[in-house]
Amino acid sequence: MEEIGIGRLLAGDKAAVENAVAAWRMQKVDDRREAASSGFQDVRTTLGASVSVTGPGTFYGKAQRTLTFRPSSRRGWWIKRTDLPEQLPIEVRPGNVWTATRNIVLRSGSPHNYLRMVEHIIALKAGLGVDDVLIETDNGDPPLFDRSSLDLVEALQRAGIVPSPTGEAARHVTVREPVTIGGARGDFVTLLPASNGSRILEMDVAIDWRSVIGKQRIVFDVTRDNFTFGAGARTNATRGQMTLVKTIGHLFADMRNLGYTKRNILIHGKRRYVNQPLPQFDLDGRNYEAVWHRATLDLLAAIALLPGGRFVGKAISYKAGHALDARLMTLLELNDLLVEV
Repeated sequence: MEEIGIGRLLAGDKAAVENAVAAWRMQKVDDRREAASSGFQDVRTTLGASVSVTGPGTFYGKAQRTLTFRPSSRRGWWIKRTDLPEQLPIEVRPGNVWTATRNIVLRSGSPHNYLRMVEHIIALKAGLGVDDVLIETDNGDPPLFDRSSLDLVEALQRAGIVPSPTGEAARHVTVREPVTIGGARGDFVTLLPASNGSRILEMDVAIDWRSVIGKQRIVFDVTRDNFTFGAGARTNATRGQMTLVKTIGHLFADMRNLGYTKRNILIHGKRRYVNQPLPQFDLDGRNYEAVWHRATLDLLAAIALLPGGRFVGKAISYKAGHALDARLMTLLELNDLLVEV
């Protein structure tokens, strides 16, 4: 990126993006994990068996919610609401993003045919190299686990990631040219094409919070080991957000039953954490749970929305979030910017 700049700017103010890129370049890399290859199978994959995972509801914590992952011969990831028998499955793709303001919600057909906070689920598509899966659920509220998405990762590992019955070779896609989207907060996301036919996706993700989290930046290649490590990182909330949820938030339907606890959410204040970050993300006297969550379960989830194959190349993110991620994936399709490697 240092040599080619921001490439084609799909949205955002050019001067603001250039300033953000300059700030990103100045931020040091705190953790680097490279690999010689992704380790994914060269053939299209699905699951070897069906597997179910149950946990407290994300948006209604008093209820138990179950996701069932099933092998599929249909290309892509699909979500089936079993409580809506006359609704077609929701395909995981940019065109079915209903909203990405606070979390990614996928919907198709009826307004009732949706699943909220899908990012912690669909990230497994890109992070584990699983091409074809059917997910069944009887409601739009996914489970929220104390170990973030590790319960889901381990479930798919138990089911087994196996070649599709068709024996079809895996497809890989990348961007035709370097592309960037800029936001209104000094944030940007850039995607770079795969070089020399590479089958690896490299992630370079930086955050800059005005709290104890501060500046964090990691660079890693997407492999099952690196993804599994990052998938244990919990989502985070500020002390003020949690106070709102536990007080006047009870007046609002979308807050009063949230399943957030000090076990499944990392809560941060300006100078210290309210609860303890997970020690596996400690490095050189600091903790990097927040940036690993952002990279593996936010940005990689948005990349998993892309149809046509496994995305390869390089993804760079600075101070960005769900809304910018999802908007970029939509613009890639609108501008026909994806090409098979």
